[in-house]
Amino acid sequence: MIIDPSQQTYKENYKLMIGSIVPRPIAFVSSLSADGVRNLAPFSFFTGISTQPPTICFTSSRRASDGCRKDTLNNIEATGEFVVNMVSEDIVVPMNECATDFSPDVDEFEVAGLTPVASERVRPPRVGESPISFECKLYQTLSIGPEGAGGGTLIIGEIVLFHVRDDLFDERRRILMERFRPVGRLGGPEYTKIGERFKLERKKPPAGG
Repeated sequence: MIIDPSQQTYKENYKLMIGSIVPRPIAFVSSLSADGVRNLAPFSFFTGISTQPPTICFTSSRRASDGCRKDTLNNIEATGEFVVNMVSEDIVVPMNECATDFSPDVDEFEVAGLTPVASERVRPPRVGESPISFECKLYQTLSIGPEGAGGGTLIIGEIVLFHVRDDLFDERRRILMERFRPVGRLGGPEYTKIGERFKLERKKPPAGG
């Protein structure tokens, strides 16, 4: 089947993309409004960009209900700071509680019953229950698409401090997946846990290549 995205609605394109780009890691982003109201929301269009400096990005899509920008984006542009909290099996249910479009004056930490812990280099708190958190400074935003529903903004942040739970490391300082227990997003309401794993060693380039 060949599908021309220009001949579909943005909702149909969205359904196709989230069903194909899987599994997706979840950026559970904490931020502060200009007035100091805490915000916590999950985003699954999320990945790393570079390691020098350590940089990540995620996309804040406009709300399907009214085409407005989300509070997370407004907060980050106002303050220039945020925290990405990784989602493990232990916090997937409270994470889902924060996926609702609440009004800007609602503190999602309280809604989800999660613990705000003071960050060290940015003002937004991190999620105490998250096994890994990245304190981030805003590097750049890039808006794509229409002002209404279907458009989105790519948020690029530089990691200025890592928080990793001590028991997640092995002797070579690699993350132990069986202790991390990350959760990924699939299509619609479906999520996935780490299942069967396998290794593939990369081949060395040919001599003189």
